[in-house]
Amino acid sequence: MALFEADTSGTSDTLSYGEAEDLGAVRAFVRRHALALGMSEARTEMLMLAVNELATNTVQHTTGGGRVRVWTDAGHIVCDVVDQGPPRTFQRQMPPADAVRGRGLAIVERVCDHVASVSGPDGTTVRLRLHL
Repeated sequence: MALFEADTSGTSDTLSYGEAEDLGAVRAFVRRHALALGMSEARTEMLMLAVNELATNTVQHTTGGGRVRVWTDAGHIVCDVVDQGPPRTFQRQMPPADAVRGRGLAIVERVCDHVASVSGPDGTTVRLRLHL
């Protein structure tokens, strides 16, 4: 399977967001879908944390809002966070304890089993994968 192959199962659902006030709905959407797809409560909390960090970056650093999709694939929960921001780079060091910002992508990478980013005509997609 290609890294960013489309979900052809027809079982994913999408939520759009655009403002800080939408972040609670983003977390609730991810929680509802992850639990319904069989993810444990603890793993769901990790996914919610990762998606919240990415969605917060969307709201703070991009225009046009973003979209979140959640589905299963081969024993994983897969979640795409799509926005109009630049490509994300990973394998980041955690900032020092006294740093005010800069932990979001480092946290995402540490709580997910796999993270990748690709940019295209529809924006930048960050794909998160967590084992069920």
